[in-house]
Amino acid sequence: MPSDAAPAPRPGLRRLRSFLFDSLQGRFMLAMLASMALVQLLVNLLWYSQTEQRVRRQTEQAAHHVASGALNAVRALRELPPAYRPLLIEQLRTMGGTRFLVFVNRGAVPVRPLSDQPMARRLEALARQELTQRLPPGAALRIDLASPLGLAVSPDGALLDELPESWVDPSLLAADRPAPFLVVQVEAEPGQWLYLTSPLPDPYFLEQLEFFTWQRLTPQLLALALAVLLTLIAARALTRPLAGLSRAAARVGRRSAPRPLRVSGTAEVRRAIQAFNDMQERIRLYISDRERLFASISHDLRTPITRLRLRSELLDDPAVQDEFHEDLDELDLMVKTALQIVKDADIHENRVPVRIDLVLQKLTRDARMAGHPVELQALPMQVLGKPLALKRALGNLLDNAVFYGGERRPIELRMSAGEAGLELTVRDHGPGVPEAALARLGQPYTRLDAARQLRKDGLGLGLSIVRDIVADHGGSLVLRNHPEGGFEARVTLPASPA
Repeated sequence: MPSDAAPAPRPGLRRLRSFLFDSLQGRFMLAMLASMALVQLLVNLLWYSQTEQRVRRQTEQAAHHVASGALNAVRALRELPPAYRPLLIEQLRTMGGTRFLVFVNRGAVPVRPLSDQPMARRLEALARQELTQRLPPGAALRIDLASPLGLAVSPDGALLDELPESWVDPSLLAADRPAPFLVVQVEAEPGQWLYLTSPLPDPYFLEQLEFFTWQRLTPQLLALALAVLLTLIAARALTRPLAGLSRAAARVGRRSAPRPLRVSGTAEVRRAIQAFNDMQERIRLYISDRERLFASISHDLRTPITRLRLRSELLDDPAVQDEFHEDLDELDLMVKTALQIVKDADIHENRVPVRIDLVLQKLTRDARMAGHPVELQALPMQVLGKPLALKRALGNLLDNAVFYGGERRPIELRMSAGEAGLELTVRDHGPGVPEAALARLGQPYTRLDAARQLRKDGLGLGLSIVRDIVADHGGSLVLRNHPEGGFEARVTLPASPA
């Protein structure tokens, strides 16, 4: 079935559109091109207006000049007896005594005038008006401005370009640039028409009104191309410091000791680069101070951890002693990696095989000891990952379900083997989440109104941490409202052989 959707633009067209409308160079070039084109348009309109006035005056002069010459020729021929007119015309052709080509025909010759040109029609009208006023009343008159190529001079089809070269200047009949001829036909006697044709005093004055010619457009197009080229060079020179500034801004936070940018460009760009260098130095000093602070805190925490480890050795129950040792090992690892947490917001651990079912059993036992009902359906499956990070992510999901799911029905933890690997589902039976807010869940520092009312001291980082850890392990996190009520979080991780 045909699709009504518009086809996607090609990559080359998208890049061109992005360059022209999104980049500073493109917009600068478009502004320069538009201003140049507008200036040239205004100049051309002014030139055309002045040229039109000059051509209008030349048209009036040419019409008067040709009409006066044609009127004298018509009067001279009409004063001769009809039998002598051909003899006089033949003598004039042989001697070249007139600038008109004169023929005597039995009727008017059809002439195809030039294409629609207002000045050509004005020339014909002025010549017709002057001849009509000075010829006898009622004299039949036809005036046309026509091309000499294919111009008929008699009713039997004789053409102007077939006449002897001595009768007409051959340069006026050139095929590449033929000069227009003014044709005057007057009925001197009943059944006898005088046919007079002659080029104008300035044969090519009408060409001055031709606006779109290569002679005029070529210099203007070259000027536009040169302006675009110079604009691109200038815009590239102006935006090069900005490009370096954007690359340096993208590297902020990825390099511990970034180098300051070289201050160059215009005054505004230099101020922006200097402000960026100052900001980068302040950030570096802030991070350095924070690292020293956390280093001192991590060092001070080692002493109470050591004391707790020694006291745990005095416990009589080996099981309780092992749990204390496990918790102290995790706390010791977190203290040791405090600086890495500050720098990279992640705990540096080696990837090892992790039994997820054992991690869930530990989390479930701790939750039940705290008085929260939890149902666990586990499978002996493992993933290759970071133990503490995975425990942290799964613990956040279970804590959210316990806190927001209520105490009426137990939290459900289910493990299954899917096509993508290990699938873990954490479901509670609480009120769920508004559908409009699902897209915002998992974003840093995002807390819904209901969560903010239940817990005042939260930061909205729990689900964000879960999403980052799962993504770091090549998995995915899906959050949704369960069709039968409550909220569900589904984690998919690539499983490894047990």
